Parts: sequence; C-alpha cells; structure tokens
Amino acid sequence: MASSESTPLLTPKRTPLPKFQLFILLWVQLAEPLTSQVIYPFINKLVGELPITGGDEEKIGYYAGLIESLFFVTEAFTVLHWSSLSDRIGRKPVLLTGLFGLTLSMISFGFSKSYTTLVISRCLSGLLNGNVGVIKSMMGELTDSTNIAQGMALMPVVWSTGATVGPIIGGMLANPYEQFPNTFGRFEFWKTYPYALPCFVIAFYCITSFFLALFYLQETVKPRQNAPGAAATSQQLPLRKVLTPRVITAVSNYSLLALLDIALRALQPLFYTMPIRFGGLGFSPPLVGLCLGAFGLFSGIYQATIFAPIYNRFGTKRIFITSVMTFIPMFLLFPFMNLSALHGGINAITWTELTAQMILYVIMDMGFSCAFIYVRSAAPSKHSLGATNGIAQTCISVVRAIGPVASTSLFSVSLERNIMGGYFVYLVMVILSASTLIATTFLPTTLWEVPDEDD
Repeated sequence: MASSESTPLLTPKRTPLPKFQLFILLWVQLAEPLTSQVIYPFINKLVGELPITGGDEEKIGYYAGLIESLFFVTEAFTVLHWSSLSDRIGRKPVLLTGLFGLTLSMISFGFSKSYTTLVISRCLSGLLNGNVGVIKSMMGELTDSTNIAQGMALMPVVWSTGATVGPIIGGMLANPYEQFPNTFGRFEFWKTYPYALPCFVIAFYCITSFFLALFYLQETVKPRQNAPGAAATSQQLPLRKVLTPRVITAVSNYSLLALLDIALRALQPLFYTMPIRFGGLGFSPPLVGLCLGAFGLFSGIYQATIFAPIYNRFGTKRIFITSVMTFIPMFLLFPFMNLSALHGGINAITWTELTAQMILYVIMDMGFSCAFIYVRSAAPSKHSLGATNGIAQTCISVVRAIGPVASTSLFSVSLERNIMGGYFVYLVMVILSASTLIATTFLPTTLWEVPDEDD
C-alpha cells in the first residue's frame, strides 16, 4: 500500500522553472555568502595585527568570533521587519536596500584600521540587510509542489559557490602590496589598507547585482488593491497566528542545524590559521582560502547534480536527520588532524582527515535544502510566507550570532586553560550535535500543506 500511495507524488508533470528570474534571484543571493565568507581567510590575521590582543595569539579567537557574529546580531533585530515589510510593499524594494547596505559595509570594512570601525562595518551590513528571508520567500513563490526540490536545491548551491569564491578572493587578494609587488607595490594605499582589495571586489559585485535586480527582477508579491479587505489580511498576519506549532517545529530544527553549521564554519579558519602547537594547522591565508573554497566547491557540485534524485528517493526527513548526524564525526576530526600534524607535520594522514571532513560537509549541506522546504510548507498561508521566513531568519540570525563567538571563544578557553589538552571545544560540539537529533523526531515524514488563503 505504501508504494502505491507514494507513486502519484512522482507522476505529476513538473512545472518548468522560470529560469531567467531564478538566475537573477540566485545572482542576488550570491552577494550574501560572498560578503560573509570573504573575510574568513584574513580576519584572524587582521585581528592579530590590531593593538587589542597584546600579542597573545590565544586571544584572537575571542575578537575574531565577535566580528563574525556581529552581522547576525544586528540582522536579528531587523530581519523580521524587512520580511514582513516585503509582504506589504513587495520583495524587490527590500532586496535593493539590502544590496546597497552590503555594498556600503564592504567598502567600510576595507577602509577599517581599528577594531571599532570593523565592528561598525559589520553592524551596518546586518541592520540594512534582510535579503536572506526575502529571497527564500521569492523562491517559494517562484516554485510549486512539482519543482520545489529543484528550486530549493539551487539555494545551497549558490551559498556553496559563494563559500568557494569568497574565501579564495579573500585569501588571494589580501595584502596585495606584498603578494603582488609588481602590480600593487607601487601604491602606498595598498600597504596602508592591506585588506581593502578583496572587500572592494565584493562591494563591486554587490552594486552590480543592485542594478541587475533593479532593471530585470520581477516582483512576486501581487498587491490586491481592488479587494481592500483581502489586502488587509495579506498585508499583516498577527505574529501569534504565524507562530503555529508546525512553524515552531520547522524553525527550531532549522535553527539548530544553522547553529552547528556556523560554529563549524567559524572554527575552520581559526583552526587552519592557528599554529600547530596551539591546536591548529598553521596554514597561510591563501591556503586557508583554498581549503574553505574547496569545501564550498564540492558541496555546490553535489547539490546541483545529486540532491534532487536523492531527495525524491529518501524524502525530506531522512536526509535532514542524516545531515545532523554528520556533525559528530566532523567535529571529532579537528583534534585528530591536529594530533597527526603534531606528530609528523602536515602529512598524508592530515590531508586524508581533511578530505574526510570535506566529504561529510557535502552530505551535511543537503540538510539546508530540506530545512527551506520544511519552513515553506509550515507557513500558515501563502500570503504569510514572508513573515514565516522572517521569523525563521530572525532565529537563524540569533543562533548565527551566538555560534561563532561561542565556538571560537570556547576554542580559546580550551587552549588557555588546557582543558582536555585544548580539545574541550570539540567535545562540547559533539554533545550538542547528538542532542540536536532529538529535535528531528518532531518533524513530519510527509510535508505540511500550505493553504492558498489566510484563515
């Protein structure tokens, strides 16, 4: 009986994806991972060069983690407002405001010469940018039940692309005065602002995306001005009606997945950069950028080619649970990599462990596509999709604000107090990963259905 019931789900004719509009939307989305990931290869070195650590490398994790978290701290205060506003005035004006904010933030970050200006730059980006939730709403509006897996699978691909290109740009273009003396060595500006070039490159991408969206992106929210009563309903659904049990379930699981992911992402560049004797691998910024880029590259290829058939075969819940489970071995591989480097330098064993972690990360990344699908299907109605994604993104912003500063600070605490030989941070993350599996038991095997109208 089970097979006969599941077969019709695969038989309806698939609605073609609106390719050009999706291209523009995904092009705009790429600005998000580029702006967040470009600083990772050099942020620890930049913080170490500022007069705030007193030359103590073990304290770098505290300050670098705070910089990485600030975007999400400020975003948490505004993203629900931006998402709800997009339900009323349309998605496009909010997207354009976010792109302009990202442009200003990256230019300001490139010119920063103090920790205070770094903080202000990241806060500016988070305050003006509510694009993540709005983009997910638009993706939900551009797809239907027959092509949602293909559409949602593209979003992690874009993030992976940004996670590939961003670190490479950040690592390769940092300090061009020394890296490319024949080209940039003639200009004192690049010596004064050694990390400006990668920031300016990303700022240029953001402003070109602004104009692309301005002229070619079509609005997906259709105001119902001829029906005043209906328009009022669609404009502002009370928060208590959006926070249904299924929304809470979907958002909670999405948030826990994002917390583990951002904690891992924050630990990676710190782990790669720190000297071997301080629990890391001692990589240079260009090598850090290549390693982080490789994670994103392989994840993007896998998502683009494999996710849809795997999703159709195993379903949303199985893939999501598997995604959460991969964090346990991924966190455990950190101390093993350091131990192999301590006893034989960076050798074949170290690279094998790093490759294994990369493969696990590729599998894990499928969980985000499933999380997007769960949140979309949990919305009380199609007209509250923006508010639902706004709530989800607010929660994601909160955990992504906590994750980097918590994990990198715990890394530094483990080293300073020599708890478990400096490896205590990984034990904590493994316990958190195992605990997250409990929350997945509340997810339904069959997706919820989204009503066409508000009740």
